Amino acid sequence: GPEVLKMTFGTVPGFPELQVLDSTDPAQVKAFENKVNLAKTVCIVSSKSGSTLEPNIFQQYFFERMQQTVGAAEAGRHFIAITDPGSKMQQVAEEHGFRRIFYGWPSIGGRYSVLSDFGMVPAAVMGLDVHRFLDETEYMVHSCAGCVPPADNPGVVLGTIMGVLARQGRDKVTLITSPGIWDFGAWLEQLLAESTGKDGKGLIPVDQESLGAPGVYGNDRLFVYTRLENAADPAQDAAVAALEAAGQPVVRIAVLDPYQLGEEMFRWEMATAVAGAIIGIHAFNQPDVEASKIATRKLTSEYEKSGALPPETPILEADGIKLFTDATNAAAIASAAGGTQTLAAYLKAHLNRLGAGDYFCVSAYIEMKDAHQQPLQAMRHAVRDRKYVATCLGYGPRFLHSTGQAYKGGPNSGVFLQITCDDAADVAVPERKYTFGVVKAAQARGDFEVLAERGRRALRVHLGTNVAAGLATLQQALNQALA
Repeated sequence: GPEVLKMTFGTVPGFPELQVLDSTDPAQVKAFENKVNLAKTVCIVSSKSGSTLEPNIFQQYFFERMQQTVGAAEAGRHFIAITDPGSKMQQVAEEHGFRRIFYGWPSIGGRYSVLSDFGMVPAAVMGLDVHRFLDETEYMVHSCAGCVPPADNPGVVLGTIMGVLARQGRDKVTLITSPGIWDFGAWLEQLLAESTGKDGKGLIPVDQESLGAPGVYGNDRLFVYTRLENAADPAQDAAVAALEAAGQPVVRIAVLDPYQLGEEMFRWEMATAVAGAIIGIHAFNQPDVEASKIATRKLTSEYEKSGALPPETPILEADGIKLFTDATNAAAIASAAGGTQTLAAYLKAHLNRLGAGDYFCVSAYIEMKDAHQQPLQAMRHAVRDRKYVATCLGYGPRFLHSTGQAYKGGPNSGVFLQITCDDAADVAVPERKYTFGVVKAAQARGDFEVLAERGRRALRVHLGTNVAAGLATLQQALNQALA
C-alpha cells in the first residue's frame, strides 16, 4: 500500500521522501542503505503480527546501523513502529525507545489494512493530504453499504463479475492501469491472490503484462481497465477497445484523480470478499502462506546449527547456469527433453507443459531494478505470445506475502520458473548466525519445496554472481526453446 502511494504521488515538496524496502536480497538492502542518509532518516517498521521475519531482521540491521551513525542514545528516536497491540514488535519498540508506536486493528487482515494506520501513517509522513484521501474514500464506503441494493453497489457488482466469470474459467484477472497509477496493480495482486487463491480455486491476478494483440489471449481472461481520466494513454485506450471488439470481457473503472485511489481500494476489498463467496472460499485467511514460512524456518535453523544450508544437486549444469527441481518434475522434464542435455532443451520441455487455461509465472529472487526487469519482462511476454497463456512476474521474497498464496493454494494451473542467484556480496544480520543472503536462499528453497509438495510444475534456474549475464544467457535459451 505505502509503495503504491509513493509511486503514485511521488515526493511532496517540504516533506520526507518515502522509500520502501521489502526484499531480503543483500544487493537490494545495500542499494537501499546507500540511497538514504541515516542521520536524517526515520525508519518506519511495519508488521501486524510483529513476528514476520523480514521486518524483524530489517529492524535489527538498521537499528544497529543507526546506533553506529547517531549513537545508542538517539537511535530509537529515528524509529516508528506500526503493529497490532501486544505484538513482539511493540515490545521491541518499547525496549529500544522508538519515537512512536501506531497500533493497527487486530480484526483487519494485513492485505485489507491499507486504509488503516499501516497505509495512512506512511502516507501522512510523505505529505499526502490524508483527510482528503479518506474523505474521498468515504463516498465508496457509503456506496458499498449493506443498505444499497446489490445492482447499485459498486463492490458487489465488480465482485459478482469476477466470481461468476471465474466459475466459467475466466480466472486470470488482467489488470490494466493508466501510467499515472501504474503501481496500483501491485497492491491489487496481493488482495486478489491472497484472499481467493486457496482450496484449489481462486483468481490469478496478472499485473504489468503489456497489452498485446487480441489474438494472444485465450478464453481464461477478465480485463479490468482502471483509467485515470485526466491522464489516459491513447495507446492503452486503443488496445482495450480492440480487446472489446474481439469479444473479450472488459470492466472499465474511471478514476478522476489519484486521490480517488482510496475509493478504488475500498471497492476492490469489498469486491474481493464478494468474489470469494461466489467462488466458495474464505477470503480472510491465508492457509498456504504459513507453509513456506515453516519450510524457511527449518532451513535457517539448519544453517544456524551447521553453518550451511543442506546440499542440493542440479539436474543440469550448462552455460554457467544450474537447474534444480524435485524428482517428479526432474523425471518429466528429462523425459520430454529426450536426452538432449542443454539449457534450451530443458526449458523447452518445461514450457511445453503449458496448456490452454494455464499461466506462466516467473519468481525472481534477485535485486529489483530496471536492468533485471527488462529481460524478465521480455521473457514473460515471449512466453505469452508463443504459448497464448497469462503470465505473472514477481520478485522474491516479497511475492510470498502476496501472490504466493494463490500459487500454492489456488488452482494447479501454474507453470513456474524460479530464478535464484549467488550473491556477489552478502550482508550480515545482527545477533544472528545467518545473513540476508542465507535468508533469501532459504526463502527461495522453502517456496520451491512447497510448490513441489503441492504437485506444481516448477523449475529453478540458478544464476551465478553476475546476474545480468545470467539473465542474458537464460533469455537466449528461452527464446531458442520457444522457436
